[in-house]
Amino acid sequence: MAASRPAKTRSSSAFAPRRISFGRITEHLEVPNLLAIQTESFDWLVGNESWQTRTSSESHARSGLAEILEEISPIEDFSGTMSLSFSDPRFDEVKASIEECKEKDLTYCAPLFVTAEFTNNSTGEIKSQTVFMGDFPMMTPKGTFIINGTERIVVSQLVRSPGVYFTKEPDKTSDRDLTSVKV
Repeated sequence: MAASRPAKTRSSSAFAPRRISFGRITEHLEVPNLLAIQTESFDWLVGNESWQTRTSSESHARSGLAEILEEISPIEDFSGTMSLSFSDPRFDEVKASIEECKEKDLTYCAPLFVTAEFTNNSTGEIKSQTVFMGDFPMMTPKGTFIINGTERIVVSQLVRSPGVYFTKEPDKTSDRDLTSVKV
């Protein structure tokens, strides 16, 4: 019977081949913040504090929700005697923490309130009231959403390529078909 001996281990660095760099850049490049596009876009949409501090120098800066509400307002009836306009979107605190939403299968959201103005154009009477519009899903600091306890992401599609198009047309001068490919 052969006796087994423990295998001799050599340090991998002593026998590893030396790496030679042919690159011209000697310093390491910083890793960009790949989530910045999505988090900053969501900050603009809801108009939260981090977006407000970034745009504090701009006097005309409006959040995305404020722009959307301004775009659809006023909503008028068919005769033009009544109109409804929305403005001043604001959020209350989130209902539950991120951990609690994951544990209890909840959605990480905050209630959205807007100011609704109902105007009677024939009399000039205006009634204004704060209205609950619904629960708005909020983005976590990691750039994800928690919907029914499940963490979800939004895949950004900045430039979408159309793909490959194949066409087949009969040639007018001969009896053959002409095929083409467009990328």
